[in-house]
Amino acid sequence: MYKWFCLFLLPLTSIAQQTSVEPYYFSIKPKAGFLAAHRGVMGHLPKEHAIGGEISFYKRFAECKKWQSAYHQPYAGVTLYGSTVGNNAILGQAFGVYGFIEFPFIESRRHVLTGKLGSGVGYITKVFDQETNPKNVAMSTHVNALICIGLQGRIRIGQKDELLYSFDLTHLSNGSYRVPNLGLNMPFIGLGYAHNFMCREKPSDSSLVHQADVRTPFFRNWKWSVIGVISSKEVFPTGGRQYPVYALSISKRKVFRAKTGMEITLDLISKQALMGYKSYVPKTQWQIFQVGGYVGYVLPLDRFHFVLGMGAYIKDRYNADNRFYHRLGMRYQFDNGLVANLTLKAHWARADYIEWGIGYTFRKNRKP
Repeated sequence: MYKWFCLFLLPLTSIAQQTSVEPYYFSIKPKAGFLAAHRGVMGHLPKEHAIGGEISFYKRFAECKKWQSAYHQPYAGVTLYGSTVGNNAILGQAFGVYGFIEFPFIESRRHVLTGKLGSGVGYITKVFDQETNPKNVAMSTHVNALICIGLQGRIRIGQKDELLYSFDLTHLSNGSYRVPNLGLNMPFIGLGYAHNFMCREKPSDSSLVHQADVRTPFFRNWKWSVIGVISSKEVFPTGGRQYPVYALSISKRKVFRAKTGMEITLDLISKQALMGYKSYVPKTQWQIFQVGGYVGYVLPLDRFHFVLGMGAYIKDRYNADNRFYHRLGMRYQFDNGLVANLTLKAHWARADYIEWGIGYTFRKNRKP
């Protein structure tokens, strides 16, 4: 239902080389953890340890592109995940597949410590049912977004072998597509093994990696983007109506250097779920119409951008949620100016809805 491929930050820089090697890896990693009851109404759910494991296939990028060099050769790949989630009777088990990227924080000859963020699709075997499973206040859909964030270390024990250790958090949620949707948060500790089963030499394009950042004055070279958003949202009581969401985001965006960008956005939102808020009060479309101002950080990875920021409602007559909102997700910028958007809009730790969108960046290829 929801496919996420999010990326994260804090790599180190390195020096480009004329010839690069891209190692490919296979790893297996058992994990043990627990279900974190992040809301008081979930206190009855944690009953057992969460036990699971991951099988991953990935590679380490060579420094053949400017962004790969700037981020010190990140790792990227795909993981198959499965685990219990702390209560087999009510919640069942979780399975999923997600893409991930890891950025090296610290690296020596025998040890690498990376920051990891992955996102994909998860499946929960048991969900809320008013008659057969009413105590499951966390999950109402079998298919959910899966996010994994954490630290992972690699200790080299040979030319092609590594021991792995990790501390991470696995999260599953449907983004308020259906309620209840408190979500699952599971901290894990993992110990595993990785094998480098193939390396191939790949000539790098030195013209890409040796280019210096072109810096311009702060107020120059901002680009306009317009993104149309559509989504849906269910509100309590459970099993109620599914409301559509329509929105338009008008942004000015600038990438300052290899790892830093910024956007300023005017959000125009028609969230039909507000019609159900205090339903005894008559409402018009103009009265539920929301206007917000948003400022966000952009982490550019070539055409792929990770975005994170905070906004506030300028017009919000009913104030059904918090005055402030947050946005987390990613966008893909095509060469022809089109933009694909997949972000989560939330009020602090409570999901509002997932923003599926497509838009256009004007004068994308204009040089500074």
